[in-house]
Amino acid sequence: MRWEGQRQSDNVEDRRRMSPRGMAIGGGGALIILIVGLLLGFDPNQIAQLLNNPQGAGGGGGPGPAANEPESPEEIRSLEFAKTILAFTEDVWGEQFRQAGERYEKPRMVLFSEQAETGCGVAPSAVGPFYCPADRTVYLDPTFFAALRDHLGGSSAEFSQAYVIAHEVGHHVQNLLGYSQIVDEKRQTASKVEANRWSVRLELQADYLAGVWAHYGQEKFKFIEDGDIDAAIKSANAIGDDRLQKRATGFVSPEKFTHGTSAQRVKWFRSGLKSGDLSHLKAIFEMDDEEL
Repeated sequence: MRWEGQRQSDNVEDRRRMSPRGMAIGGGGALIILIVGLLLGFDPNQIAQLLNNPQGAGGGGGPGPAANEPESPEEIRSLEFAKTILAFTEDVWGEQFRQAGERYEKPRMVLFSEQAETGCGVAPSAVGPFYCPADRTVYLDPTFFAALRDHLGGSSAEFSQAYVIAHEVGHHVQNLLGYSQIVDEKRQTASKVEANRWSVRLELQADYLAGVWAHYGQEKFKFIEDGDIDAAIKSANAIGDDRLQKRATGFVSPEKFTHGTSAQRVKWFRSGLKSGDLSHLKAIFEMDDEEL
């Protein structure tokens, strides 16, 4: 991915050298820990131990950098990368909102180690990158990207990292457009199975938005190189609910899906990348399960 030398966002805060405080993991956070852990090849028994004893596990992210040590080249590069990718999303979504006669409110991004205090509660690094609608901020521990790079291999892993950030920024776009509120309202009255169905739609829509971002970002910045799209699709394919459940339990329970199958995630990312058509967002919410 071509990103070096481009504009960097001013909306990134680096907390990686701040000392973490105590944390608590709720049921939703526990599910994400399980998903991310399985994606990166963690032993399910180790994940269970983390969930049962989060304090002793150190947040699942290992010790962060010492405050009195100079920044390593990897730390500097990860910060520059995060700032640049966020700037790419700011430019693309700013232009798309202007064309629609609206103003794009930029999200913030926080880089952290071990755990982070957010508007949505205290989260360990093991939850992976996430968006908090309460404070309109994307949170990520860059060590997640190091694991993703090791999992995928090659320089094309950088575009997979950009896809992850674009997916989380996609949740911010959903928040601005009102789709997140629709799902929140459904969750308040729906059964667990029905709430999961709406969660799947929200996640697939975020995958679609990541594809839309890549569509217009490539037109504007020409940042995609050979192998990048395949790497992003490999990432999307690896984190489908069906594959994660199969790996964790040996069988698949569609009623427990919250993010969509591997095929669905790849389908909607590809669709957004190919079309760049934001008018399809509503359709994702209105489709029957079979159509998704």
